[in-house]
Amino acid sequence: MVDAIDAQGWLHGAQRKASPNCDARPCGMAAEVIIIHAISLPEGHYGGTDVEQLFMNTLDVGTQRYPDLRGLRVSAHVFIRRNGEVVQFVSFEDRAWHAGVSRCEGRERVNDFSVGIELEGTDHESFEDAQYQSLQAVSKALMRRYPAIGAHRLYGHSEIAPGRKTDPGPYFDWVRYRNALCSAGVGLSGKEG
Repeated sequence: MVDAIDAQGWLHGAQRKASPNCDARPCGMAAEVIIIHAISLPEGHYGGTDVEQLFMNTLDVGTQRYPDLRGLRVSAHVFIRRNGEVVQFVSFEDRAWHAGVSRCEGRERVNDFSVGIELEGTDHESFEDAQYQSLQAVSKALMRRYPAIGAHRLYGHSEIAPGRKTDPGPYFDWVRYRNALCSAGVGLSGKEG
């Protein structure tokens, strides 16, 4: 289980695969919000390596399965598989390329001040208990490390890119996620009680 973030911005207990699709945050900028996404490749197929390959630029986009992904360079800080396994692609100290054209809390360039967490899934079905447990553990570690992140600064991709994105979708249980953080003592300030 993940439980802490080291000085370089990597989670203890997570598998690490350093994606080339990232860069430095602007000078003086740190993580302030968490953006929740959902992804599966092909959609609705779980347990494969295609999502990891997408984030590592090794996905075979020459096939007929993924013609729309040709030339796409994306990443997330963290990917949480259906079984709860956590894979980290980008240090939290750096900027992952997950938000795209978006707006959050009245600000553009959301990648500059956010952490992107991808859940293996779709808009069309529920997420697994193991995923919620890992998501809560990652979120708690982030809130301890980055005090600007609090239980009130958690967003779905659909909220920051309305009309363009729909994830994590209607089956993501926001109440469960937020209540678990608050019941663990992570409140509005992002500090544990």
